[in-house]
Amino acid sequence: MAVYALTGFSLVSLLSFGYLSWDWMKPSLVADVATDSMEKSLPPAFARPPHIIFILTDDQGYHDVGYHGSDIQTPTLDRLAAEGVKLENYYIQPICTPSRSQLITGRYQIHTGLQHSIIRPRQPNCLPLDQVTLPQKLQEAGYSTHMVGKWHLGFYKKECLPTRRGFDTFLGSLTGNVDYYTYDNCDGPGVCGYDLHEGEDVAWDQSGKYSTFLYAQRVNKILASHSPKEPIFIYVAFQAVHTPLQSPKEYIYRYRSMGNVARRKYAAMVTCMDEAVKNITWALKKYGYYDNSVIVFSTDNGGQTFSGGSNWPLRGRKGTYWEGGVRGIGFVHSPLIKRKRRTSWALVHITDWYPTLVGLARGNLSNVPGLDGYNVWPAISEGKESPRTEILHNIDPLYNHAKYGSLEDGFGIWNTAVQASIRVGEWKLLTGDPGYSDWIPPQTLTNFPGSWWNLERLTDGLRKSVWLFNITADPYERYDLSDQRPDVVRTLLMRLVHYNQTAIPVRYPAENPRAHPDFNGGAWGPWASEDDAEEWEGGGEPLKSRNKKKKCKICKLRSFFRKLNTRLMSNRI
Repeated sequence: MAVYALTGFSLVSLLSFGYLSWDWMKPSLVADVATDSMEKSLPPAFARPPHIIFILTDDQGYHDVGYHGSDIQTPTLDRLAAEGVKLENYYIQPICTPSRSQLITGRYQIHTGLQHSIIRPRQPNCLPLDQVTLPQKLQEAGYSTHMVGKWHLGFYKKECLPTRRGFDTFLGSLTGNVDYYTYDNCDGPGVCGYDLHEGEDVAWDQSGKYSTFLYAQRVNKILASHSPKEPIFIYVAFQAVHTPLQSPKEYIYRYRSMGNVARRKYAAMVTCMDEAVKNITWALKKYGYYDNSVIVFSTDNGGQTFSGGSNWPLRGRKGTYWEGGVRGIGFVHSPLIKRKRRTSWALVHITDWYPTLVGLARGNLSNVPGLDGYNVWPAISEGKESPRTEILHNIDPLYNHAKYGSLEDGFGIWNTAVQASIRVGEWKLLTGDPGYSDWIPPQTLTNFPGSWWNLERLTDGLRKSVWLFNITADPYERYDLSDQRPDVVRTLLMRLVHYNQTAIPVRYPAENPRAHPDFNGGAWGPWASEDDAEEWEGGGEPLKSRNKKKKCKICKLRSFFRKLNTRLMSNRI
């Protein structure tokens, strides 16, 4: 039986904040829903395709928005969500690249080869070029497409860049973690470079401008120069609130009473981002777009708790498959919504935006078979049931296998040492090592403001490799039912087996020393030649030539650096 230790809190204090009494879910979401709603996504009232603004924030925790009871001020997000539709059964991925890839392709990461970790700056890897992206489909439908912010889907060759994947314009960073003012990014000691790009060129002249402000200003400029009579898609992928924790001083001053320094800076960044969203909304109204617009807001993964974020009362954090890692903040705001000012409990996943937005744009999905996403616009706009009844959170065969997992524990059909997670109806199954599993209350509520580690910790379960939760009845994942319901465990394991049979090989190539910014004028950017690109198309072994008869002069050097990078990466992890 699990034993819980609560430090700095009592059950009474938790109940006083209402965290254990929230009406998280409606009754069962399991239903036989026809999928033909994909063809009925566009309400007849739409005179013309709507303008679409998709806002994605980085590492914003589930608790870190005003309408989830946060102490962080987000008046704009609160108002937009209240006037639109809040998505309270909305799922994303636990880390950056997977969420972005699934948004852009409408496919689970097992179907793009990106099921392990993120795309690192020195890897010869990117979103597979055979994937037709969301902006490409919107271009086909007559949209002007623009991206502002963080890409993080690979850039080792020019064909991987945003402007080659469906965006008419791009201003932002290619890697996953840059300084908010200098735009420098270090991928290990001494491997540093500048990362802010305008189109396919390095934007040296923008250095010194705080990225959240810069990106909002760029959106304003795009709207000012475009005609509201022509449909436009703007993907705003804020760097905020990912580390490093940097914010203009005037925002930090608002939270001077917060004792925890990380939380104080983080809160300032969230509020600054909220004001940027306010400025974008204002521009939509000023330039005549708003009445025919759809604004989608989404986080990319759970908050990083040791960097100021909070997912309370959910379990886990960024990088884990607990609800704190995959349950996202999401809402849709639009004058075109039929049933506004409500909360939706329809099951929605980040892959669903692809067919949903293409449907709103009156685009054609017939030439994009095999999507994992569903058109959920009827569920959002009209309150109908979601066509989605299950979500594959992921299957990662490369992640460290759980020490106590086995094929025997998986009824002989699944190796429970493998990290995987799936939700089917009310049930959620996790196998392998799901990641850090504590519940971490917001540190500003404790009597020890300088300490972050006032948490509720599960003290057993270290020898487990299978967990089962009724996520509708138990959204906090406190009651593991795997022993009581082996029938459900077996059923969900069979679904994992099914999905795994459709997975393509993992694309996670070794890092290459030629990606070093010093070889690219001091900036991160494409570095592979056409010959290199052909050599690495296989994905699995990027530094091994397919034609072994062809020898190059730097083969021995490559081998040396490959071994060196492997050792360095092992030490870094």
